[in-house]
Amino acid sequence: MLPKVVCVVGPTSSGKTAYGLALAKRFRGEIVNADARQGYKYFTIGTGKPRNGKSGVYRGSRVFMVEGVPHHLMDFLAPKKSMTVADWRRRALAAVRTIVARRHLPIIVGGTGLYTQALVDSYRIPAVPPQTGFRAAMESKSLDELVAQLVRLDSSAAKTVDLKNRRRVLRALEVVVYTGKSFADQRQKTKPVVDPLVIGITRPREELYRLINEAVDRRIERGWVEEVRSLLKKGIPSDAPAMTSIGYREIAQFIRGEITLEAAVVRIKQATRQYAKRQMTWFRRDQRIQWVHSEEEAEKLVRAFLK
Repeated sequence: MLPKVVCVVGPTSSGKTAYGLALAKRFRGEIVNADARQGYKYFTIGTGKPRNGKSGVYRGSRVFMVEGVPHHLMDFLAPKKSMTVADWRRRALAAVRTIVARRHLPIIVGGTGLYTQALVDSYRIPAVPPQTGFRAAMESKSLDELVAQLVRLDSSAAKTVDLKNRRRVLRALEVVVYTGKSFADQRQKTKPVVDPLVIGITRPREELYRLINEAVDRRIERGWVEEVRSLLKKGIPSDAPAMTSIGYREIAQFIRGEITLEAAVVRIKQATRQYAKRQMTWFRRDQRIQWVHSEEEAEKLVRAFLK
């Protein structure tokens, strides 16, 4: 019998963290983080990690504890390291098996759609490690140039890659160049490894955009600027993988005196809204997602699923 897992997806600021915690407390669950940015150590405020969380150990596993609920794959990765989708899937599946062995419910929570899909659809993903030299050579190219090169080498890439996400485009190009095969052709579904219930949080666009703006303002009030100052003092370069998280480069520009804080905040809010729109475009394509408007609706779905 395949292990049952609950996945909570949706755009940034939609309430995934709160939903995940509520479900974990209600159904003896443990959370597996599926947010690419929340995996990084030291990047806390700007990535929206749970405010009252703390790294620790739970039954022999290193986790991020939030209100007594273990969060796996959160706050563990060095800022200069990259984690491929294949890496995440391998780690997430190991966490799922550990959680199930404890007779707890694995709850996958996060907005990185490719992570969740890789687990749910059991993708066989090319194990191409990040190529430092190749990435350095591509650094000077604009996003448009990278997209043009990717499409020239792999005409089907536009159907499977977010062409507005530089990091995703670069990764797809890297895989295509080093394997000589289409990126889409290498993401083949294999035998299922989990029995999933995928719950999506939906909100009206105006409400979501308001929540995004309020979240950015709260992060500034909580000390996001000070967090970035601390990261720069640690010697974390602006081109580190973790620094590509929305907002960190803009705040670093403010710290260097290149733009005002007001301008940085405006850019962050705009970039976050654009990201949320891309997330919803991604999730809307998945007909398996059951959309809910409240935690109560989500609880009913989980209760029925577990029966």
